Amino acid sequence: MPNIQEVFRKSYDILYQELKPSDEQAKAANDIINCKSEELGYNISTCSDCGHSERHYNSCRNRHCPSCQAIPREVWIDSRKAEVFDAAYFHVVFTLPAELNPLIYANQDLIYSLMHKCVSQTLLQLSLDKRYLGATPGIIQILHTWGQNLSYHPHIHCIVSGAGLTRDKKLLYSRKKFFIPVKVLRNMFRGKFLAHLKQLYNKNRLVFSKSCNDLQILTQWNSFINALYEKDWIPYIKETFNGNGNAIDYLGRYTHKIAISNSRIKEVTEDTVTFSAKDYRTGKQKNITVSHLEFMRRFLMHILPKRFHKIRYYGLLSNRFKKDNLKLIATLIGKALFVATLKTMKKDEILKALWNIDIHRCPSCGGSNVGPPGSIYPLRL
Repeated sequence: MPNIQEVFRKSYDILYQELKPSDEQAKAANDIINCKSEELGYNISTCSDCGHSERHYNSCRNRHCPSCQAIPREVWIDSRKAEVFDAAYFHVVFTLPAELNPLIYANQDLIYSLMHKCVSQTLLQLSLDKRYLGATPGIIQILHTWGQNLSYHPHIHCIVSGAGLTRDKKLLYSRKKFFIPVKVLRNMFRGKFLAHLKQLYNKNRLVFSKSCNDLQILTQWNSFINALYEKDWIPYIKETFNGNGNAIDYLGRYTHKIAISNSRIKEVTEDTVTFSAKDYRTGKQKNITVSHLEFMRRFLMHILPKRFHKIRYYGLLSNRFKKDNLKLIATLIGKALFVATLKTMKKDEILKALWNIDIHRCPSCGGSNVGPPGSIYPLRL
């Protein structure tokens, strides 16, 4: 089957010479190229019944690798199910005007964090307002940077609980589909983001690439900001879920998602890549064909800065107070919350539990006496 690794193996050396990727982009590319190959080492497992042995190549475990996300995603989903309760949950998406893209790309770590900050402040401040909810909800936020055609499109997905804890520690439920009007969300988010962005500019903390270099001129910057105030920043409310796990199952599709999956790669030739993408004008799938270099250029735009946390937790799910808040909620609703189990299980146990893959069963004789892999190359297990 055609896949992303094939593209990078064929043409990455050319891209490296022509486009000079960053250190983090180069690391991701090399990890994808070497994933499950001898470059990362291997283990050998042997059946004690018939002597049959198999070689297992190590995966790269890079968060941008299309082959390394299945188990981390399932463990994350299982852990998050222990943090939801019986209430409505809302999927809210915050986007930015495309005019900001060159500036964001030149300041990724700084502005991605600013996006998270402004989204969380907007949701929490408005949620506490008694006109809307009057309580602090649980919020999970996930940064994505791509569109279906691999274009640069930074936005944040949020799952927001339709119930929250009041200041006097009572659980208050929303009576509306989504308790904050979209226009109110838009105005506050836009105001907060642009106010913080202007502060960064005034403190000389922004970097300007060639595509936005003219913004260093104060008059150009002021015109740019004024035009952004006039833009219609439209957050939108997607699906609504209940808290019995399906909100988290749905969000799991977004958490460990990368810019494009192998399932969307339709054909790889010596020079081109064809992949499927949703056409938002028609709602139908279409095929897009680009050169290897253009495909890799688009893919590498979405490699996140080193150690950047794309998933963040706020409100009653903030790390500092989450444990106490969830314990209180379980008491208030008189019902124990879901107990996560996958995070304490070994990888072979997870494979068996989720996909009925038994790595201890011999594919040759059918016996169940295949021992744990023995390390042949210095490897990570």
